[in-house]
Amino acid sequence: MNAASQLDAIGTRIDALRNGRGESITVLSNEARASSELLAALPPRYGEVLLNLLDRLESSALFSEESCSFSQKDLLDNLQVWVDKARAQLVS
Repeated sequence: MNAASQLDAIGTRIDALRNGRGESITVLSNEARASSELLAALPPRYGEVLLNLLDRLESSALFSEESCSFSQKDLLDNLQVWVDKARAQLVS
């Protein structure tokens, strides 16, 4: 799978999670972490930010929304921003 396809897949999983379509945070995280083509095509900072967001999202999944300092909605919104910026970076 090429970098653009891997980015599309991550975006699709984020959208599904945001809209309650039965996706799992674990599946999103595993797929994003395994997107080696995508991470290789982006500057190193993108990988660092992605891993940080995924770590926080995984942590939020361990607790109810009220007891966690990380809002899953906010983290998913931030992941979508990351996808948008990564897409712009791939195009340029």
